[in-house]
Amino acid sequence: MKIKENKSLLLDYFGDTPQLRVMDFLIDNHFFDYPITEIARGSNVSYNSLKTFFPRLIKSKIIIKTRKIGKSDYFKLNIHHIFIKNLIKLDWIITKKNILPDIKIKQNIPISIRS
Repeated sequence: MKIKENKSLLLDYFGDTPQLRVMDFLIDNHFFDYPITEIARGSNVSYNSLKTFFPRLIKSKIIIKTRKIGKSDYFKLNIHHIFIKNLIKLDWIITKKNILPDIKIKQNIPISIRS
């Protein structure tokens, strides 16, 4: 497994754990759905590690099943889940703060994401 060269700001702030890598990958690609193997590859998490915590993400409805193609189930981030909405807002706040450090960021940042 190769190490991601450019870590996201989310991972820099909160740590580089398999769960956060998966969340970071799915936030960056929230318009698309993926089979578990692609989520593992894209987030640089081993398939076996992903299988240990993935059922909890599905049970809590943070990740939802979108379709089935052949034997593969496809999943994506549930952008309507309150936790995910706030995580995406937090990711944007961190990004804006690092890109524009001298500008004061508003507390209530509206977010409009459509699936």
